[in-house]
Amino acid sequence: MTTSAETSAATAPVGPVRLLLADDEHLIRGALAALLALEDDLLVVAEAASGPEALAMARAHVPDVAVLDLQMPGADGVKVATSLRAELPGCQVLIVTGHGRPGHLKRALEAGVRGFVPKTLSAQRLAEIIRAVHAGNRYVDPELAADAISSGDSPLTAREAEVLELAVDGAPVAEIAERAALSPGTVRNYLSSAVTKLGAENRHAAVRLARERGWV
Repeated sequence: MTTSAETSAATAPVGPVRLLLADDEHLIRGALAALLALEDDLLVVAEAASGPEALAMARAHVPDVAVLDLQMPGADGVKVATSLRAELPGCQVLIVTGHGRPGHLKRALEAGVRGFVPKTLSAQRLAEIIRAVHAGNRYVDPELAADAISSGDSPLTAREAEVLELAVDGAPVAEIAERAALSPGTVRNYLSSAVTKLGAENRHAAVRLARERGWV
């Protein structure tokens, strides 16, 4: 026998999927927010223009799904996803990127990202994928998935990748060492190892190669 309370709970309407949109390109983010607002079951509760801002907005609004740009100032989408997985495990993450390289996809999946799609997607298709991700499913763009399978794994260790990423803007060894909490000698060793593994002429070429392949 079903009680009135059980009947009420069973027939209670399910609220809209609460979304966080994070993209440093204001025009793109605004257009996406406007298009998703046309969907009755989706609600944009917060927007952000950087990685740190995305984390702050997620903590403040606790969205169901965070739609993150891969490349943002302060922290990329994968780093934000890693933090969200630890702090807000109920928030699913979908990364939208204009620079989908194989290494990026592998890092995203390791961070617990549930969706990874290109920015060429239509708003209607994105809305469908958001619903699927919210339901606990995973969606990866087929072309990006095929590229990732054929590309092989990064030869860099986590520390080498971290140090190489800190060298992206041409920062001197002393600055990299301070930011990574390492000694200058250790930083030089990691950079040298990364350069050798990538077959690059110098650390600047190594940074370029690693970024092209999505390893940093």
